Amino acid sequence: MAGRAAILGVAAVVAACAQAPSQGATTARPAPPVTDDPIATESPLGSYLAGSLAQQEHAYGAAAEYLERALQHDPDNEDILRRAFLLRLSMGEGARAAALASRLVAADPRAGLASLVLVVEQVKAGDDAAAASAADRLPPDGLLRFSAPLITAWTKAGQHDQKSALAALDQYDRMRGFEQLKAFHLALIDDYLADVGGASQAYKKILEGSERLNWRTTDVAGRFLERHGRAAEAKALYERFLKENHDNGDLVQPSLARIAAGQIPPATVGSVKDGLAEALFDLASVLNQRDTQDLALIYARLALELAPKYVLAQLLIAEIAESEQRLPEALAVYRSIDRSSPFGWSAQLRVAEVLDELDRTDEAVAELTRMAAERPGAAQSLIELGDILRGRNRFPDAVAAYDGAVARLEPVEGRYWSLFYSRGIALERSGQWPRAEADFLRALELQKDQPLVLNYLGYSWVEKREHLDQALKMIERAVELRPNDGYIVDSLGWAHFQLGDYPQATQYLERAIELLPEDPTINDHLGDAYWRSGRLAEARYQWQRALQFQPEADEIKTIDAKLDKGLTTPPAASSRGG
Repeated sequence: MAGRAAILGVAAVVAACAQAPSQGATTARPAPPVTDDPIATESPLGSYLAGSLAQQEHAYGAAAEYLERALQHDPDNEDILRRAFLLRLSMGEGARAAALASRLVAADPRAGLASLVLVVEQVKAGDDAAAASAADRLPPDGLLRFSAPLITAWTKAGQHDQKSALAALDQYDRMRGFEQLKAFHLALIDDYLADVGGASQAYKKILEGSERLNWRTTDVAGRFLERHGRAAEAKALYERFLKENHDNGDLVQPSLARIAAGQIPPATVGSVKDGLAEALFDLASVLNQRDTQDLALIYARLALELAPKYVLAQLLIAEIAESEQRLPEALAVYRSIDRSSPFGWSAQLRVAEVLDELDRTDEAVAELTRMAAERPGAAQSLIELGDILRGRNRFPDAVAAYDGAVARLEPVEGRYWSLFYSRGIALERSGQWPRAEADFLRALELQKDQPLVLNYLGYSWVEKREHLDQALKMIERAVELRPNDGYIVDSLGWAHFQLGDYPQATQYLERAIELLPEDPTINDHLGDAYWRSGRLAEARYQWQRALQFQPEADEIKTIDAKLDKGLTTPPAASSRGG
């Protein structure tokens, strides 16, 4: 997604921060679900337990309310205080989090995140001198080990102390994987402090070291070039980004239009608040990994405390909420993003996706239909529409959406192989095999040896008993490219089954079961292979397992018949979804 725009992903950061206590569980959620509407509890212990369960459910608002009730009965309990503070911070309730942070720091001056929140509050209030002094006292270890240098650097920049700011950034020299982060903020700080020569060199170094540009670096460096009379260089930079990122024209066009109109953009960082927001967003991006996602959310929230309309932070918060299945919250954040922003179109696409995840598919379809009409030359909204309809098994409607998308392609480039692949699946599932076959072949023309396409086309040919030698070679090639994809390994086993090579079929299907033990189709296929190999008891066991994993209705009837009478006829054709 265009809005993600992370500066870097640092495994060392994730590994180190993963040792810190997590503020939200990422394991399977217990039943019944907890909502964000707290109910009355009869005791402090009840409030504490209810808060813990709500936190595991990612119902952060309810969890905070419960824990603060418990805190009223035990005001000196630092553990409850710390958890309530983190939850308020996760919810973006800055004022309440700051009040709890003051209590935490009073009880424990080395409370790192609480100290950071107080620095942010001082910057918000415009007290840059107090913020710089407080930043000097941030604990240089624990959760702040990787963030304190960047926070300190920006507070020093706020005091126009360039030497101390750069010295703070130099602390990253002792940490692996932070070269890009340091270089980016070195450029921003030099730029903010009007060190044009230093900033120019720093931006140049970043751009020359980028194999492929991301938009954030491009935008910041391009704005610098425009502001210093180097519009031609900025235009070349934007055009390079567009060439490397074809689908992100929305991001580039406002910048190109600005240059064409002779307008000069404002500086990316016009205040310490802006600079610190950039720093906090970068830290959130680094931490946006499975084991540290809760910390990523906190840093993104802090970025919004300083810059409430910071779209990249909004997008990151929405993505985290979506990944935790807090879909109404994700939807609200996506909808709050300014449509005139370069990321507005991307956010609208995400609105449709979340609506579908909420089983509000008709609303998603209406949203994407509106978007397709709003931009009659753009294909992306129709591609998204086709994907949603295909995911809902509305295959003829999906075909119509994909047809509209294909009609808007100009030119048809290799990156569009997936569109033809997706339309081919919808065509095959709606009984239009000749067109489907043509689309799969077209997809392979656009991207030779694409394993998903090789698998689907080869599998379909095997099912239809057509081009068997070529189909087998296709699937073998797909397995070679993706040996740990259970669906593709299953296809190879099923191809051998259709060709009557039951020992080979059994070997591959057993491997597929190891990779995807709960797939009903693979269990069914292995049962068939066992039956043909004379292993009747094992066959019935696999068919019974297949029924446990919710196969489609027509497959249930077929499996029931095999359990009753065995495999007396050739297996019914089954489809390999993509």
